[in-house]
Amino acid sequence: MKNTALITGASAGIGEELARVHAAKGGDLILVARRKQRLEEIAKELRAEHGVQVQVIAADLAKPGAARKLMADVDALGVSVDVLMNNAGFGGHGKFHESGLERDQRMMQLNMVALTELSYYFVQGMVDRGEGKILNVGSTAGFLPGPLQAVYYASKAYVNSFSQAMANELEGTGVTVTVLCPGPVITEFQEAADLGGVKGFELGADARSVAECGYRAMDKGELLAINDPKISVFLKGLLPFVPRKSVLWLSRKTMEKSG
Repeated sequence: MKNTALITGASAGIGEELARVHAAKGGDLILVARRKQRLEEIAKELRAEHGVQVQVIAADLAKPGAARKLMADVDALGVSVDVLMNNAGFGGHGKFHESGLERDQRMMQLNMVALTELSYYFVQGMVDRGEGKILNVGSTAGFLPGPLQAVYYASKAYVNSFSQAMANELEGTGVTVTVLCPGPVITEFQEAADLGGVKGFELGADARSVAECGYRAMDKGELLAINDPKISVFLKGLLPFVPRKSVLWLSRKTMEKSG
């Protein structure tokens, strides 16, 4: 396999589109998600369209130990991962004290712990070879506190921060880390996270454009990619001057459901 990218959460949304972008450029793939049948369908399509090699691994990375097992499964394939795209994640909606701890624990395991573990496992080989790329899917939500999505916003703040620090540490190794921070995106994420009717998702971007934005930035070795220019201007130029209570009010309003 050549220029092999491992993509988590590859069965739909941004992850699926990242796979399509990479395959169109002639890169081979290891697709990871829970839904093996859907992964097989995507793999068959990409092999036929682009003549690339595609391996499929079904895994639930929200389970402790799943990232280590995934690494062992990849080792068993005898494949070196040149590009790691940590895309898998999920959210939720509601007040923290009412939403149930078990779901939030799974969210933290997937959004933060599995991403960190996979980054650690696969970056070792990249550093040894003197080249490699990591794309972590964070979120513009990670720049804000998130009433009604408290744990999700906090988990993405971790991804945003961790990715940038890791990128700095890897300077001079030939390995780059990019964090993609999308605004609202129209995917299956909304339904799974009970975000139907949430004001902030009424005008979301399409997954393909977000994937292309992140892939371009990763390809160039850029540190940070935000797909929406207006959100970028707000976060970088205006947010530091907005009073904290006003930030919380605005953040909550975007997460409230219409009606």
